[in-house]
Amino acid sequence: MVTTITTSNFDTEVLQAEGKVLVDFWASWCGPCKMLSPIVDEVANEVSGLKVCKINVDEEPALARKYKVMSIPTLIVFENGQPVNQNVGFISKEQVIALTK
Repeated sequence: MVTTITTSNFDTEVLQAEGKVLVDFWASWCGPCKMLSPIVDEVANEVSGLKVCKINVDEEPALARKYKVMSIPTLIVFENGQPVNQNVGFISKEQVIALTK
């Protein structure tokens, strides 16, 4: 399951979450984002113990600024409320999973 993140639920869903959280920063006009989205969905369904969230940077520019997202897609892995890993650009499913380890 993928959770849609907004400024109002970010703290609860990401920063206060137990375990690791994979956050996909994306936009509807972004071609590589559209290619990465189904991969992120698959990872959400296949990797146990991982919470997966998506943030639309057009709708939530403050969150994108806070985490210095300059290019999309950007994947950030949070653990205990802190970013622990990050990738900018399209990557394979195997690389997404490796990012979360």
